[in-house]
Amino acid sequence: RLKPVNGEGKTVTAGNASGVNDGAAAMILASAEAVQKYGLKPRARVLGMASAGVAPRIMGYGPVPAVKKLCERLKLAVSDFDVIELNEAFAAQGLAVTRDLGLADDDARVNPNGGAIALGHPLGMSGARLVLTTVHQLERSGGKLGLATMCVGVGQGLALVVERV
Repeated sequence: RLKPVNGEGKTVTAGNASGVNDGAAAMILASAEAVQKYGLKPRARVLGMASAGVAPRIMGYGPVPAVKKLCERLKLAVSDFDVIELNEAFAAQGLAVTRDLGLADDDARVNPNGGAIALGHPLGMSGARLVLTTVHQLERSGGKLGLATMCVGVGQGLALVVERV
């Protein structure tokens, strides 16, 4: 039995939390004008992004209000997404976010290739990893819309919607 990292009787252990590891990613973002001018072939386009904050004591929950804000702005529902990449640092945090977004615990759209607990949490490049993983999975599955979310610490949350082109 693994010892809880946050105190006796708690649930977060090294077995259900992401490891912090090294990583690197590169992406090119371009305006529609630059795509046309340079003859680029985009793989996806960003439809929108939102940030939100919650009390620091519930760090990890920030993606929920960010997703709700973004869905309202784009007139989308969580059910519209073909792929959902949730950067869950802790299993309990991931469950809180997915459940409050109305997703089943085993929704196949959520982190279909593993999330931060399985792949690691490379600080400083997680955002790029999430977006690229979302685009790759949309291409593999033939999906159209992807949602990438991230808790940024001390209660912040981000949500980004991409559309495969």
